[in-house]
Amino acid sequence: MKKNIFPEPLKKGAKIAIISPAGAVDPSQLEKGIEMIKNKGFEPVLGEHLYSRFSNGYTYAGTEKERIKDINWALNDKEISAIWASRGGYGCQHLIQHLKLKNFEENPKWYIGYSDNTVIQSYLLKKGFVSIHGQTIKTSSFGVTDESYDLIFDTLRGKTPKYNLESHQLNKKGTIEGELVGGNLALIYALLGSRYSFDFKDKILFIEDIGENFYALDRMIMSLELAGVFNKIRGLIVGGMTNMGDEKENKNYEESFDEFAYKLISERISKYKFPVVFGFPNGHIKDNRPLLIGGIAHIKIGTKVKIEF
Repeated sequence: MKKNIFPEPLKKGAKIAIISPAGAVDPSQLEKGIEMIKNKGFEPVLGEHLYSRFSNGYTYAGTEKERIKDINWALNDKEISAIWASRGGYGCQHLIQHLKLKNFEENPKWYIGYSDNTVIQSYLLKKGFVSIHGQTIKTSSFGVTDESYDLIFDTLRGKTPKYNLESHQLNKKGTIEGELVGGNLALIYALLGSRYSFDFKDKILFIEDIGENFYALDRMIMSLELAGVFNKIRGLIVGGMTNMGDEKENKNYEESFDEFAYKLISERISKYKFPVVFGFPNGHIKDNRPLLIGGIAHIKIGTKVKIEF
């Protein structure tokens, strides 16, 4: 089994670049996260266009050229040891055709983010590098759990995640091992058919999402099926599904793991034999615990669920 490249553990005082590859952010939204990085013994370095704004049907953190400039700086500056996205939103697809990894390949570094950052993580995995699917900086101001961030810092220091979870009633039991791919379902769907799409063969797929109508969720799952994804993967992890459907009609709208979304997914994959974990705490939820995209996951699903990298 191919082993992808893990960046070196960060030492005290290491520099962490903070960039905005997609949506715009206000300085007040990042204050807590930036202070947290300092308190953990690292030095935050702000991208030139971290707080830039450019409106073009959506408010981006700068023009495409500005965001491309910031991410390529962060990827290739030899003094930077990790890159942490300020937020997701939309815009990372603009960047991937322009990414440069010359110095990055000589000095791999952690990339941290989720949501729209799934696009960047798919790109990095294509090149053989592991990344962290976890909280962005902005979400630190939203009352998320401290453990969500503590586990990221543990990973940055060289400790890989291990999880012991309660079993969900929709789980499919089994023991599997494989490379973890995936992230935000809408972005996995958006990359299908492109050269930037994940390679699903013999992989364990992780999916999460927010703010989708149920028919849109079904459409994305159907697209994965029509693309043959479910015939290729070894297993599936389903994370947060929140703010789904119509807020006025869905009593579970604010829940992290929407019951109907889970039922829909379970029904669609019922004919497949691979093991499945429902209810993993990662996604657009307050208890968003990191997963390693490109890491080898060892999963045992029974009366309890054990996942480790």
